[in-house]
Amino acid sequence: MQLSVIIVSFNVRYFLEQCLLSVSRATAGMEVETWVVDNNSADDSVEMVGRRFPWVRLIANSDNPGFSIGNNQAIRQASGKYILLLNPDTVVREDTFQNCFAFAEAHPRLGGLGVKMIDGSGRFLPESKRGLPTPWVAFTKAFGLSRLLPRSRRFNHYHLGYLSAEETHRIEVLSGAFMWMRATALEKVGLLDEDFFMYGEDIDLSYRLIKGGYDNYYYPGTSIIHYKGESTKRGSLNYVRVFYQAMVIFARKHFAGSQARLLVWMMQLAIYLRAVLTVAAGLWNRLRFPLIDAVGIYIGLLALKRIWSAYHFGDPDYFPVDINYLHFPAYTALWVGSIFLGGGYDRPFATPRLLRSLAFGTLLLLSIYGLLPEELRPSRALLVLGAAWAVGWTAVNRTVARALTFGTLRGQTEPRLLVVGRASETQRTLSLLQRAGASRNYLGRIQPAGGRAEEDDEPIGTADRLDTLVQLYRAEEIIFCSADLDNTDIQRWMSRLGPNIQYRILPESSGSIIGSHRPDQRGTLYTIDVNLRINDPTNRRGKWLFDRSMALFLLVSAPLVIWLMGQKRGFLLNAIAVLGGRRSWVGYHPGDPGLSLLPRLRPGVLWPGLGLEPDADMVHHLNLFYARDYAVSDDWRILTEHFSRLGHRG
Repeated sequence: MQLSVIIVSFNVRYFLEQCLLSVSRATAGMEVETWVVDNNSADDSVEMVGRRFPWVRLIANSDNPGFSIGNNQAIRQASGKYILLLNPDTVVREDTFQNCFAFAEAHPRLGGLGVKMIDGSGRFLPESKRGLPTPWVAFTKAFGLSRLLPRSRRFNHYHLGYLSAEETHRIEVLSGAFMWMRATALEKVGLLDEDFFMYGEDIDLSYRLIKGGYDNYYYPGTSIIHYKGESTKRGSLNYVRVFYQAMVIFARKHFAGSQARLLVWMMQLAIYLRAVLTVAAGLWNRLRFPLIDAVGIYIGLLALKRIWSAYHFGDPDYFPVDINYLHFPAYTALWVGSIFLGGGYDRPFATPRLLRSLAFGTLLLLSIYGLLPEELRPSRALLVLGAAWAVGWTAVNRTVARALTFGTLRGQTEPRLLVVGRASETQRTLSLLQRAGASRNYLGRIQPAGGRAEEDDEPIGTADRLDTLVQLYRAEEIIFCSADLDNTDIQRWMSRLGPNIQYRILPESSGSIIGSHRPDQRGTLYTIDVNLRINDPTNRRGKWLFDRSMALFLLVSAPLVIWLMGQKRGFLLNAIAVLGGRRSWVGYHPGDPGLSLLPRLRPGVLWPGLGLEPDADMVHHLNLFYARDYAVSDDWRILTEHFSRLGHRG
């Protein structure tokens, strides 16, 4: 056996599917065995592998023992001359395994091999080649000096930024996303250290290979796509803690004396520093629009008060000072709150959502204003002028943010899309996008090079002129149909066209379209299976508000409801449980064996299909349709249809 490919997977079903499809192409003409170790995924990965890839040797764990243990489980049973540890969020080229095998055979002292990696936007990933994290190297990495001076030998030894990405080099550390190793070397130096749960195990094993007398190489003769961040959100506190704690384990294991203490101290300091920066960045990303909106609206109200007082009453100080501390904060909070509840901060550049939210907030303000006593109604004109200012300020705020973020003042439009593939696969791509609710400005189909266009379909060009067509049509997104293209060609075009285009791939015979434009965020996934409206934050908030408001209303009107229902105790307990967040008025049907595959909801007092006796498959479809097509009106319909069962204690 020439090669054993080992993939440890955890809740990345659709990326794993694409990875295995690429592996099946790359193994042509070679003796290869492929192992998948599933660490108790809840996304039906095990079923998918067994159904679509019966040639894969599958290990299904009942818990998540971590990356090192999972790999070691398969390594102990593998029979290949070389062992490849491969991440599930990768796509290998058709020539990857053959080229790596030939290079390894020509270098008998080779212990480990890494290849050129690009991310989902075609950018070179610097972790393709790395140096050993000595105290100084770890310091420059942890405190950002390596990023400030990326080509410096002294300040960026961590990513070996001074070495060309297009040349072969001896290196110290391989990336865990692609670790090609000689099996006899592993027998000598040992397997992955199981003290590392995730991160750091690749550094440790690479260092042990060197200490064992072997050479590690960076080899750019082939490349892979690595969609970073699919197993762990790289900008999260958990990532910071796990990554730097792994460095602490490494330091204590391989360094001694003052050197070890210095490295451990720096890593612990880095954990706290990066944690503070991560929290601050997260808060800023979440609150920047609400904060800027609130400050701008409030300052605008203060200015409008003086302008209106001077113009209409001839006295800039006409209004009492308490309007600044009572009315204006209330106006501001209600407008910002209406934008939040209307989903205006989930999609900040969606102008229709913003305007609808502000219109609703203004109508609510006017309604409340009309109910207040005379002495608490300072000026209806100020309220109307303030509403106009709120619209203008928030629109300007988003225009400036759009220009800073995207380099354009254009409003949010449908991305201009080109599809590279045959007519049948292109039609399947468009159908999947439509069914997933992903709207696109479809420009046309690009015929794969060497292919023939069908008589009933006219492509707008061929793939050998793709760069020219992208410029001509000002395309913003490209979807490659991998059934009609080599992964080698896809990666070549991604690297050539650069990161200003968003790239997606439709794997052959798959119901998902996959891509990732930023390495610090999870990939984009368009699939009819997982684009569920219940996941939309606006719908989540709507469900939360519906539950609480209905619980309050029903508790207030409890005597009447109890008289109509005749179920006093159960109804009151349910209403209190919903109000306290322990239950929801409407949840999933509890008899669904596949409930873990759906977004989590509180147990429901009621559910779709209540009163029926469906089988297990029908129950799952009822729950799936409820999650996929969810609207608050669904909860209202189910509640009114089964009003007499609100005291149900299932």
